[in-house]
Amino acid sequence: MSQGYSVQWVSRETVDSAYGQSNIPVHNDESLKEATGPSQAIQQHTSSKPFPSKKRKQSTEVFPTVEKEQSKKEESEAKPKKRRKKKISDLLAKSPAKPGAPEDLQKLLNEHFGAKCSVIELEELKLPDACFLPANDLTHSFSSYLKEICPKWAKLRKNHKEKKSVVMLIICSSALRCLELIKSLAAFKGDGKVMKMFAKHIKIQEQMTKLEKGVIHVGVGTPGRIKALIQQDGLSLTALKYLILDWNWRDQKLRRLVDIPEIRKETIELLELRLIKLCRDGSLKLGLF
Repeated sequence: MSQGYSVQWVSRETVDSAYGQSNIPVHNDESLKEATGPSQAIQQHTSSKPFPSKKRKQSTEVFPTVEKEQSKKEESEAKPKKRRKKKISDLLAKSPAKPGAPEDLQKLLNEHFGAKCSVIELEELKLPDACFLPANDLTHSFSSYLKEICPKWAKLRKNHKEKKSVVMLIICSSALRCLELIKSLAAFKGDGKVMKMFAKHIKIQEQMTKLEKGVIHVGVGTPGRIKALIQQDGLSLTALKYLILDWNWRDQKLRRLVDIPEIRKETIELLELRLIKLCRDGSLKLGLF
């Protein structure tokens, strides 16, 4: 049988007589019960207890197990690594500096025309050894090189009176390189007049007008603009004696004149236009600086 419990309300006098103390504070439960009722009295007793503070949830992080890490490692090793495509600048940076030679130019022409022309046509495009001037051995400045290959420049300069034509053409890969070589010509040209033959900030009509009105001794330009001047009858090749290709100079990406696809194509087209024929006839000398 379950034992029953009864609640007895004890008065203050009974407590005082039992313990002999009158200063123990005892609530007047009867008055509390009458005022608030039994439910509110129990609520008051329970509300006096402090509420337990809520525990903060700790963040749980999921760490990969050793097996998962091992499987990922095996997958990464199994996948083949993509090889970075080598650039022209990477290859040229490793190759030692080597001066251009006549066979380099002839090889360039054979590679370009080999699949398009017959054996007989390729023979007509072959440059004779006699047309080549001594190549730059990478020890010359531009002026000293021109003085070596053209010792009679002063006489040629004085005898040149023909308009719309030049005695010497210098082919460069860019307008900035043209400006550099024009400055370097100061010690060589003497009283000769030099003309810019590139497209940057200069209209072709202005260049054609300048060639018609005055006598120009040296033309320095890019192959594309020089080819356009010849095709539009703005530049004549009748007085031309020297053709210099700025062969060995490299730009910031270590590219030479023939390493830039567009410039290489325009240079070959310029040579094919009429210059190869002049070289074969013996009236034009070709130098690789």
